[in-house]
Amino acid sequence: MSQIHENSKVTLHFALRLEDGQVVDSTFEKTPAVLTIGDGNLPEGFEKHILGLEEGDRRTVRVEPEDAFGQQNPGNIQSFKKSQFAQTGELEAGMVVSFQDAAGAELPGVIVDVLDEQVKVDFNHPLAGKTLDFEVEILQVEAASHGH
Repeated sequence: MSQIHENSKVTLHFALRLEDGQVVDSTFEKTPAVLTIGDGNLPEGFEKHILGLEEGDRRTVRVEPEDAFGQQNPGNIQSFKKSQFAQTGELEAGMVVSFQDAAGAELPGVIVDVLDEQVKVDFNHPLAGKTLDFEVEILQVEAASHGH
């Protein structure tokens, strides 16, 4: 049996849950995920938990925020003038709004506070600061193909 190591191509099912059991993401009812270890598809903090596993292994590990999506960064909460949201209509906390960054890429943020003249938007990853339960079932492990 081949164990998962750097550059292994792995077919797996995974589920991410919050500590209270709420499912954030899961492939168990869908098509399994296929990824290559070390290609950046999976945060390193998750990858290290599946290194060494073999086909047929299934386990759940707890991943701390540092290994998952990082801690909340207070610098990612920014204030905007309310007039910038003229087209958005009624603003309320919890709404997701989309901005474009300097490169034109879409940057989603969540409104955290609506004041008289200002709107506070949080650009932290929604899972920042959260401890996650990462369940994984390894379906297939292939040695890395070194394409020449």
